[in-house]
Amino acid sequence: MQRSISIVLSLLALALAGSALAQQYPSRPIRLIVPFPPGGNVDVFARVLYRQVEAEIGTNFVIDNRGGANGMIGADVVKNASPDGYTVLNTSFGFAVNPAIIKKMPFDIVRDFTPVTNVATGLGYLVVVNPKVPVKSVADMIALAKKEQVRYSTAGVGNGQHLAGALLANMAKVNMLHVPYKGGGPAVAACISGEVQVHYPAGSVGVPHHKAGRVRAIAFTGAKRLSSLPDIPTVGETVTGYVADAGWHGVFGPAKMPAAAAKRLQEAIHKALQEPKVRAHFVDNGYEPNGDPPAVWAKLFREDVKRFAAIAKAAGVEPR
Repeated sequence: MQRSISIVLSLLALALAGSALAQQYPSRPIRLIVPFPPGGNVDVFARVLYRQVEAEIGTNFVIDNRGGANGMIGADVVKNASPDGYTVLNTSFGFAVNPAIIKKMPFDIVRDFTPVTNVATGLGYLVVVNPKVPVKSVADMIALAKKEQVRYSTAGVGNGQHLAGALLANMAKVNMLHVPYKGGGPAVAACISGEVQVHYPAGSVGVPHHKAGRVRAIAFTGAKRLSSLPDIPTVGETVTGYVADAGWHGVFGPAKMPAAAAKRLQEAIHKALQEPKVRAHFVDNGYEPNGDPPAVWAKLFREDVKRFAAIAKAAGVEPR
């Protein structure tokens, strides 16, 4: 009888502790690791979203860009952080692709992290070229690649941009040279400067550069045209059957992050995504806002680890 009472009291103490954490969290600024340099789509979206999340959750987010190794350097910072909810990762779906393309991972992405929420799902990438390149359509790009070496930049090996480019080259039966950079910012800068001819940016990055004339958008990789650039055709209108979405942006904490903290953060992100200006920023740039609860997101994440492994194989990306 006494043992039963002790168990009940222990469970009550845990419940009260969780309730107290939910009420107290957050009590200080949250460090947000963005595992890419400034200027890429993950960074751009984070800077729009978390200003609104700050208003919802009542504290500041300190954005810390830790680019390199396709997001693994920044992810490793979070993996080794205290699991108290004050250091979290906002990353791309390349996080889930890495195990399929990297032979020796420094951590286990399922075991060593706590899924918090999915921020948004990308409908596709723009295909842009340097304005000096004599290419105005996907057909032109394929024709050029059959005559000479065409180089395309991405934010790193195995990310969505790489998979989109590799899949197009495979389906069009042309050899295009992949040139990986440490993030989306340097990758789009390489196209603007002429270091490479082609790049696959998210709409949030590519549309402003296209409208300013720094690059020329020739196609969109999604299943349908981008709403903010309705005159730009999809790649599939030229290469039958081609579709490449831009994956998701998601939030993760270290393993053993308190469930109450994960839930509080998810709820604030979900609410921020409903704010009209924030939502419009995502939608106009080809992303569908999400904000699912931790349990729902954890299930989707585990499924995508397997799905992206199959896509990487189909695109011909070899583990390195």
